[in-house]
Formats: sequence, C-alpha cells, structure tokens
Amino acid sequence: MISEPELVGGVEFDEPEVLTETPPPRPPRAGRPWLWALGGAVLASALWGGGLYAYGQQKDPGPDLGGYKPVGPLCEVAELKALGGALGKRSQEGVGSVVDEPEISESSCYVTYGQADTGPTVSVTYTLHKVTDPGPEFETRARQFGILQKVDGVGEQAFYDDGGDQGGRLRILDGQAEIELQISTQMSMDVDGKLIEVPPVDLSGIDVPLTQDALALMQALKK
Repeated sequence: MISEPELVGGVEFDEPEVLTETPPPRPPRAGRPWLWALGGAVLASALWGGGLYAYGQQKDPGPDLGGYKPVGPLCEVAELKALGGALGKRSQEGVGSVVDEPEISESSCYVTYGQADTGPTVSVTYTLHKVTDPGPEFETRARQFGILQKVDGVGEQAFYDDGGDQGGRLRILDGQAEIELQISTQMSMDVDGKLIEVPPVDLSGIDVPLTQDALALMQALKK
C-alpha cells in the first residue's frame, strides 16, 4: 500500500496563482505634448500682440512743462511792478497775437510808461514749447540778436543785451518756456514827418528791475 508522502521540514507553499483572461487596467494616457506646445505658443502670441496694441494705444505725455501753462492776455499776468517803480505809471498797454496749438503756445503784449506817445515801452513775449526742446538752440538764437551778457540765477539760461540809452533786452529759458522782456525808447514824428525831440529817459541799471519782473512773471505763469 502506497501512503501519502510526508512533508519534511514544515515548509509552507504559497497559494497557487489563478490565471484569468482579463488583462490589468492600463495607466491613464497623457495628452499629446505637441498639442500643448502649440496651444502655449498661440496664447503667448496673443498676449504679446495684445501688449503691443496696448502700448501703441498709450498717448505720449510729451515733455515736462514744469508747471508752465498757456495764458491769454499776458500783461494781466505780467504786473511789472519793479519797472513801474523805475519808469512811472502805466499809460497804455496792448495785446499781441495769441497762439495756443498742441505743439506750441505763445502770447505777447506791451506796456508804455509815462507819456503815451513818448514814454518808454516794455514788450513781453512768452513762448511755451509743448513738443520740442528749445534748449539746444536757445543760446545760438540769443547770439543772433547780440545778446552776449549772461545773467545768473534766472531760469536755466538767461542773456541780457544792453542797448544803453536805447533800452535793453532780457531773454530767458526755463525748461520748455522762453520769456523775453524788452524795453525801448520811442521816436515820434510830427505831421510833416519831422522827428520830434523826445525827453531823454535814464535807463542806466534798468536790467535790475527788468530781471526782478522777469522772476515774478515766471512764478505767475505757473499758477
């Protein structure tokens, strides 16, 4: 009689594997990398194009005008108190042309002191450059008028042309603004065209009140 073999050593065996016909589930499939790259490129291009459009739509603020503003009747702003103390009371005044365009603003006026037909006259011109920089040309243009005496402490640049008994001219550059004050004596003629003798006016040292009024005008134009 054949008996069942005995298990020696007490070794245990694993349960036998069960084979099935159903395959294990596959890991999730990743998207196609080239589609993701294409989508990113399109998005980046759209953002870049939008940024360029927004940049192009921004308005150029232009140069800093330093507080200067266009004005209308200039002699209402230019009080010229120092010149009044030296030359007497205003007898008449007039207004020149006024220009106010996107590129430039300019206004001018004149004031006569003493006798209207014989007294000294002060003309004032104010030019505000809204686009271009007048600095590189300022001294060159000043020299064309013979204005060679430099004045310190008035704006960025200032030149005075001393005309002696005939008057004088002060030209100032302060940022984008140009200011000119000119004082001159008058000549008068009679009905026959003969020159009328005009009482002389002492204009010695007139550059001092001219400069004082220029500084006051610069402050007034910024208000």
